[in-house]
Amino acid sequence: MSVKPLRSVLYVPGDKPRAVEKARTLGADAVILDLEDAVAPEAKDAARENVRAALGWRWPRPVLVRVNGLGTPWEHADREMALTAGAAGLVLPKVEDARTVRDLHLGLPLWAMIETPLGVLRAPEIAAVTGVAGLIVGANDLARALRTRPHPDRLPLLHALSAVVLAARAHGKVPLDAVFNDVRDPEGFARECAQGRTLGFAGKTVIHPDQIAPANLAFGVTGAEAEEARALLAAWEEARQEGKSVTTFRGALIEQMHVDEARERVEAWEAGRG
Repeated sequence: MSVKPLRSVLYVPGDKPRAVEKARTLGADAVILDLEDAVAPEAKDAARENVRAALGWRWPRPVLVRVNGLGTPWEHADREMALTAGAAGLVLPKVEDARTVRDLHLGLPLWAMIETPLGVLRAPEIAAVTGVAGLIVGANDLARALRTRPHPDRLPLLHALSAVVLAARAHGKVPLDAVFNDVRDPEGFARECAQGRTLGFAGKTVIHPDQIAPANLAFGVTGAEAEEARALLAAWEEARQEGKSVTTFRGALIEQMHVDEARERVEAWEAGRG
């Protein structure tokens, strides 16, 4: 059975009911209803009630809730609401150690945000925790903590980005790339998506509807790629019927590793169309 991809994951402020309602009609693979950074302190309680109501609607895609962090005045109410209102998962901000996540015992898939230097260093331990579904990079806070300067290719963050991918992939979890802040720069967004795909991220978190389709394209599988994968699988099957353990496809040697990758591409293509 194909697993639905998470090429694009849209943040939506929990205190903006019209934006939340609109998110149901957009093409993101998942939605994060945000109670944390996108919501001012005086609007936290109202946002929580908005999100509670929204979780009762019929959604065509998974809906996660980013709760306020540990030690904040809203953490317990946020988590209780998400647990009882039907969220598909919880996004936990500024996760820095595995024990904190392990001790929550929430019974929902947890998405740990890695947005501090300590979080990056402990990402392997965090990813290893049962119940953690994936790691999400929070590049804005991370860049600030590292005192880096802006760079169009995210050069100062490359080590941290790759460390998060490595930790997630090592434990079979999903790595999601950080948001791109300038919604007026589609070329820059496309460039950063391509970079994230090259680094090994499964998808990208986005903050504007216009970023959804480019993210889906960048992190998805095209029809041509799916056809290429099917052709490789056919060549492999023919070779197996002839008793061969390796063969060539269009001049290149292929073995089981390439077959597994081709199957994943076909499954991703089929899942992305659903």
